[in-house]
Amino acid sequence: MTRKFVIGSRGSDLALWQANHVKALLEDTFADRAFEIKLIQTTGDKMLDVALSKIGDKGLFTRQIETELLNGSIDLAVHSLKDLQTEQPDGLSIGAVCKRELPHDVFISKHGVSLKELPQGAKVATGSLRRRSQLMNFRPDLKIVEIRGNVPTRLRTFDESDLDGMVLAFAGVHRLDLDDRISDRIDFDIMLPAVGQGAVAVEVRNSDEDVLEVVRALEDRETRYCIAAERSFLRTLEGGCQVPIGAHAVFDSGQITLQGYVGSLDGTAAFRDSIVGGADEADSLGRRLADRLISVGAADLLAEARIGADSRAGAV
Repeated sequence: MTRKFVIGSRGSDLALWQANHVKALLEDTFADRAFEIKLIQTTGDKMLDVALSKIGDKGLFTRQIETELLNGSIDLAVHSLKDLQTEQPDGLSIGAVCKRELPHDVFISKHGVSLKELPQGAKVATGSLRRRSQLMNFRPDLKIVEIRGNVPTRLRTFDESDLDGMVLAFAGVHRLDLDDRISDRIDFDIMLPAVGQGAVAVEVRNSDEDVLEVVRALEDRETRYCIAAERSFLRTLEGGCQVPIGAHAVFDSGQITLQGYVGSLDGTAAFRDSIVGGADEADSLGRRLADRLISVGAADLLAEARIGADSRAGAV
């Protein structure tokens, strides 16, 4: 009898796009197999009225899905790779990394202007400490406002507000066919993305050889190299949603160029550097770049950010 493979996913519009994208790729490759999607609600989906930085949970959008994967009620899980912790739970691994979409952040404007063209003191929304830190480092005059929710919810909240602008990931906006809302694609020299931003990960049980064999068809080798370097950087810094860390790796002719950012919560202090090496050094490159930033003072910023995060979490 043909085995039916159950794909676990969150229920947001973007999560469903990603799950259906993976399902379609698998169906095209394995016409003799059956695939279905099971929706799973996560902690992050339930706590929409609390800032991410106050929750203090690195498994915010993944834990319930991973639990169902471990107990066998689903066979594979589709995630935005940036939501995954840098270490998978025992028994699980990233079975495939799909080809990455552009990892840039984008600026949504009420008046069609770029981030650089905003007037002094403009109000800009983001739910990310990473974006907040880099925005304030670039434009200290801006007033940063907290915003939560999936992409359509954020856009609706933005449209009904007095905000001047908002920052979102290009991948999410593009995958939902909302490119006409983009006023400006933010250059990497202004804002480095979240680790893994734009990439889709397929998480599996290490023991399930049938699933491992199937998801290998989804693997994009170059994206895997870049993600390995970025996640190693984050892992070494031990950062999460509560710490302003950005990273971006590029693969070209067997070489990886990795850029990394660590900033203070208010953006007044920031450390940024880059490193180049072979693809086979991906994990080492991330560690070395993190160590380099730590050695010049990033450790103090990370400690301050964690203290601030702890105090915010205690206030919830």
